[in-house]
Amino acid sequence: MNKQRHLLAAASVLAVTIAAPVAAQQAGSQTGGNAPASPEVEASTDEVETIVVTAQFREQNLQYTPIAITAVSGEMMEARSQVTIAEVAAQAPSVTLKPNSSFFGPSLAANIRGVGQFDFHPALEPGVGLYVDDVYYSTLTGSILDLLDLDRVEISRGPQGTLSGKNSIGGSIKLYSRRPEGDGSGFLSATYGSRNRIDMRGAVDVGLIEDTLALRVAAVSRQQDGYVDRLDFGCVFPAGGPATYVTSAGVTAQVNPAGGIPALRDAPNCLLSRQGEVGFRAARAQLRYEPTPDLEVNVIADFTRQKHEMAGGVLVDANYAGNGDINPFSIPFRFDNRFICGRFCNFAAYESPADGALQRSAIDGQVNFKGWGISGQVEWQLADSLELVGITAYRWYDSIFTAEDDLSPLSHGLGGPNRLQFNSWSNELRLNGEVGDRLNYTLGGFIMNQDIFYTARQDLRYTPGTPLVFVSGDPVPSFTRAGFVHASYDLTDELTATAGVRYTEEGKDYSYRRRDRAGNLLTGQNALLDGKTGTYRGNRWDYRLNLAYQVTDEVNVYGQYSTGFKGGGVNPRPFAYTQVQPFGPETLETWELGFKSELFDRLMRFNVAAFSSNYQDIQLILNSCPQFNPPPLPATAAFPCGLPANVGTARIRGLEAETSIRPTDGLVIDASASYLDFEYKTIAPAAGGPTSPNGVQFGMSPPYTPEWKWSVGVQYRIEAGAMGSFTPRFDASYQSEVFGTAVNQNRTRIAPYTLANARLTWRNVDEDLEASLEVTNLFNEYYYLTTAEISGPAGANAQPGRPREWAISLKKRF
Repeated sequence: MNKQRHLLAAASVLAVTIAAPVAAQQAGSQTGGNAPASPEVEASTDEVETIVVTAQFREQNLQYTPIAITAVSGEMMEARSQVTIAEVAAQAPSVTLKPNSSFFGPSLAANIRGVGQFDFHPALEPGVGLYVDDVYYSTLTGSILDLLDLDRVEISRGPQGTLSGKNSIGGSIKLYSRRPEGDGSGFLSATYGSRNRIDMRGAVDVGLIEDTLALRVAAVSRQQDGYVDRLDFGCVFPAGGPATYVTSAGVTAQVNPAGGIPALRDAPNCLLSRQGEVGFRAARAQLRYEPTPDLEVNVIADFTRQKHEMAGGVLVDANYAGNGDINPFSIPFRFDNRFICGRFCNFAAYESPADGALQRSAIDGQVNFKGWGISGQVEWQLADSLELVGITAYRWYDSIFTAEDDLSPLSHGLGGPNRLQFNSWSNELRLNGEVGDRLNYTLGGFIMNQDIFYTARQDLRYTPGTPLVFVSGDPVPSFTRAGFVHASYDLTDELTATAGVRYTEEGKDYSYRRRDRAGNLLTGQNALLDGKTGTYRGNRWDYRLNLAYQVTDEVNVYGQYSTGFKGGGVNPRPFAYTQVQPFGPETLETWELGFKSELFDRLMRFNVAAFSSNYQDIQLILNSCPQFNPPPLPATAAFPCGLPANVGTARIRGLEAETSIRPTDGLVIDASASYLDFEYKTIAPAAGGPTSPNGVQFGMSPPYTPEWKWSVGVQYRIEAGAMGSFTPRFDASYQSEVFGTAVNQNRTRIAPYTLANARLTWRNVDEDLEASLEVTNLFNEYYYLTTAEISGPAGANAQPGRPREWAISLKKRF
């Protein structure tokens, strides 16, 4: 009892220690393979549970795995009211996952330790590797995954170049589904909540041939109305009406003068639609075949369908820049603060009226995504100390989305419909072996071929001097080939040395099609772009050295050096054929020290990692590239540019901590915290620095990279005899300020915020029936998920997070 009392006091001190400095930081800122894993969910025992991960190609206890890993079980994600992969990041140190704004479609912005990617474009590579059942998902589009019937999620922080390969430079995220057991088990759950939220989930596990063949099928459907109102400007403010506003110059003016913007159509309350809808369906079927004790074959097929209104957006800054003004009405209009609607509304018309030589454009503001895949994994025990693992996968999707980044009836930048047609084949082969009692190794190879066809209608009326509307149809084939070796040797019973190396070859071609809407060639520089192909080829060696020491049975320390890279590519958005240029990979090397412990007779788990990284060849966007001006323009002439190039280096340092505590029977406390210091060391003059004040500057941070993060979760199981049990849970998470753009500006700043969720769950005595009440964003915090600069630049928009929501759920297990 004294031990538990002391631990309870220590837990309170630890929670305050983790939160206090970050809370002070918040105040200051406001003023300025597939093994089972069981992270703590129910405190049914008096010690923390063993967590098994497969980050090093074999099953290992998390505490004996010398890597900074956050492992979360499916049960814990449910207890935290999490339904998508983006929500899991709240409890993971140094990890940011956000659903992208409407301009980037159904894609994920992912960042770990200051390294990542948010641009969906297929010419650009992710900075965080995403895997489902060890199958690589190579694009940000289609990566906002539902947490459907998962066994666990593993988030490995830091470069995983030898373990996960290409594009895991920041880290990797691996989702593992539940494998069939053939035991007749399953579940069915239903949820109803705010704005007509209706969720249905279910899974069934059946044995087809006893001890040989089993099938597990899972499915989910999620529907919910949007939370951002898209209003008809001409209806809210009729042309010639009395409404006025104060311009940025301090002048009072009429909002919509006579002859101005007309109403689009008759709509109740001037409401055209509600953005931020949820319309998601998915299913997965997994067949497990075990003809002998030495051979296991798993075949998985999945399908995903999304159809809903675009992500919600609000206009936060409107600053007319005099570039490509649209004057389709009888009087001129300035793009200014009259179009800033409010906290949860906008005036997006999804329509560009005819303007001079430019024809009318109109889009529907919808997301329409279909995707499916099939994979097979073979695990063959060739001998007692030799196993062969093969993974083959095919993935396909068709993603259609539209966007209007200025969120006004003027539509300076109307994008869409954008269409990505994607398919990929991947194969991975691993040979896992042991030599004696001290050496284990993995030899492997990986190949992947992918084809993307990117079709879009671009309305670039903001382009200085050359307003342009064109249709593109760009094929983007690419390939990856890799071989790797990984080995661990026990130098003594307590000291283990690990080394790994991977060699990768990659290539990508980008062919440009630029035509008008009738299919005819454009004029000027854009005609010369049509039919041109840009090519990138590269190769890379990555390394890992690790030394781990088991101090006691409860304490393990390690030191590590590791590297990784993000693939190169070809400029996807040239303004002239001379800007069709390749760019190389980013690279990262990291030194890391780690401490892992299970204390107080395994009542407490406490892990810490400290790291320092050298970030080289950072891919930044050149705002000026006169060396690639098209003839006959001289190199001194001004010409639009948005060219990715390897033009920066940085140093990244950080500290991360995670803990899980069971101070007394029934009580579970989990917490995490991270601090990250990102510092540019060099910036090419064309990308920023003192001689280029409109570009990236020293002291700025990459998009979506918070300096501070923390989270705390508490739950307590209350036994109620024949009534069963009640488990209240409370979670809070904090993120310091971030910016949505590499060029940090106040208008793309996301202020620090703290989010809280609460959940109460009842279970019957047999624990096969449960009901829960949840409230997310408990204190109704107003915050932004993402921000972006408007084309031009003429201002900025933001994607507000969801307001407070409630839901009730009923779940039956069988």
